[in-house]
Amino acid sequence: MLPRPASSNSRRQRQVQRRGTVGLYFVAALSVLAGMTDAIGFLATGDFVSFMSGNTTRLAVSLGNAEGGPILRLGLVILAFILGNALGVIVATGSGRRHWPLLGVIAALLTVAAVLPDSLQLVALLAAVTAMGMINAVVEEVNGLPIGLTYVTGALSRFGRGLGRTLLGQQRLGWRVQLVPWAGMFIGAVLGVLLEQRFERTALLASGLVALLLALASWKIPRRWQLRYMPR
Repeated sequence: MLPRPASSNSRRQRQVQRRGTVGLYFVAALSVLAGMTDAIGFLATGDFVSFMSGNTTRLAVSLGNAEGGPILRLGLVILAFILGNALGVIVATGSGRRHWPLLGVIAALLTVAAVLPDSLQLVALLAAVTAMGMINAVVEEVNGLPIGLTYVTGALSRFGRGLGRTLLGQQRLGWRVQLVPWAGMFIGAVLGVLLEQRFERTALLASGLVALLLALASWKIPRRWQLRYMPR
């Protein structure tokens, strides 16, 4: 087999770099959406919308204290998050691993969560949680690096381990990008607090609008790149 021309390898490398850059910008935007939604949901309902580690600890405490109401509520929240992740994979696969159908469903769920009356607050919470479960299927990796959109503990852990290996003189690539989802979620959470203080749970309409805008923006991402962001 003849070796590839140097120009061909250089062109391929530039394409990989562009795909990675676009992917990280998209991840940042999705993380802002996740952080904004989590903050709004937490302030409006008292429950985390995407932070299932916190909800798991709260569920354990409720079990220890034999608190029936919180046990049922938190159990349903965690179940909705699991089902949301599963539904995200199903929608992504059924749509040929395209971003816009998945983000469209997420936008619809967040809109429903925003407009339901207070008497159906639990239903609204479960709709938002399901949406945050689904968002994890939008981008699972960028240039082979795993990405977590709603659980930044893993991102901070990977960043910290990468930093440690770098201090030991080991050459590892990619660990710095783990700060992208963390920073996006932090910025989004600050925005969510400001929105919830003014509009309460209705502020989830802003989350739905952001999801819709991201669905439209995803049309600009080349199809072959989307397939790389959403592995089988």
